[in-house]
Amino acid sequence: MRQFDIVIAGAGAAGMMCAAVAGRRGRRVLVIDHAEAPGKKIRISGGGRCNFTNLDSGPHAFLSQNTRFAISALRRFTQHDFIKLVDRYGIAWHEKTLGQLFCDGSAQQIIDMLVKEMREAGAELRLQTAIERIERDGDGFLLSLGGETVRCRSLVIATGGKSIPRMGASGFAYGVARQFDVAVTETRPALVPLTFETGMLERLKPLAGIAVDAVVSHGRTRFSEAMLFTHRGLSGPAILQISSYWREGDDIGIDMAPGVDFGQWLEGQRRTGGRQAVANALADIVPRRLAQHIVEAEGIAGNIADQGKAKARALETATKNWRVRPVGSEGYRTAEVTLGGIDTDALNARDMQVKAVPGLYFIGEAVDVTGWLGGYNFQWAWSSGWAAGQTA
Repeated sequence: MRQFDIVIAGAGAAGMMCAAVAGRRGRRVLVIDHAEAPGKKIRISGGGRCNFTNLDSGPHAFLSQNTRFAISALRRFTQHDFIKLVDRYGIAWHEKTLGQLFCDGSAQQIIDMLVKEMREAGAELRLQTAIERIERDGDGFLLSLGGETVRCRSLVIATGGKSIPRMGASGFAYGVARQFDVAVTETRPALVPLTFETGMLERLKPLAGIAVDAVVSHGRTRFSEAMLFTHRGLSGPAILQISSYWREGDDIGIDMAPGVDFGQWLEGQRRTGGRQAVANALADIVPRRLAQHIVEAEGIAGNIADQGKAKARALETATKNWRVRPVGSEGYRTAEVTLGGIDTDALNARDMQVKAVPGLYFIGEAVDVTGWLGGYNFQWAWSSGWAAGQTA
């Protein structure tokens, strides 16, 4: 029977980071994954260029039942620490909007970097291997791996959540948690497109494919990014962001002309282009097809100068404060991450170890810490993996 100091389940972002850090401490590390290659979600992220972190990463950008839990790991291994690692490997990168950092080349560069880090640290990587059974064995664990049994002092679960099942995602981490009586908070798809009921979809069908800059809000939370009308409902960065806050039965508010003072705009249109049809005037601040749809939906006809207060107010509301109630989301099939997970009350914030089960760790997406869109979830993977690797 082979023995290791640490076995890490999951060769994704968090698991590989943890393995490299622990290996450099002289620990004997085995990383296992059921996939045929490491880092499958890294490979598809950021359109294949991997949005590997965000310059604005910090606790403010994460959701959890305990919003302070992530502070320790995020402050001890920051976005700047990961950027230094990327720079050391000569990987060229660039900043897009809102602090998002992407590889100039392929996401495979990040995977290759992590695999090399693990290899140089002495960690062993075993792919196409599943954990069939876990047993507590004194102060360690016995793992059944396809006919072989291995023993380890520390077991790190880095298998992620349920999002994107076609990539092999499953609820494995939650099953391990249940086995060891570790609480799991409610899980749900996050960073996911929102869907409408059939009647609404039929009315909005002509808008499919239209993108517009928007401010999307839920309560006091708001995001200002692009929004996309789809055949199922709404998508785009602003919608994915708000989906982590939205719940069934709730409305969301959408301003499709952000930065426009509607009253001033309308007055200007009346002065300089009052004879324009309303839809033509409105196309000055929103896409033309959307302008036509709004005018028709509100039953507005005639020239812009002819509209009274009631029609002008309806036009403003439809454009600047559209209230809409999604019926659901596209689910884990397209969700970028899983909201919720291993209850942070059960974990030590400094090293991600289960308080009641010494030697058992949960890191990355499996934990009830979920970041905004834009590299934040990768940063949580790096930070939580680094934290566990320091002590496991």
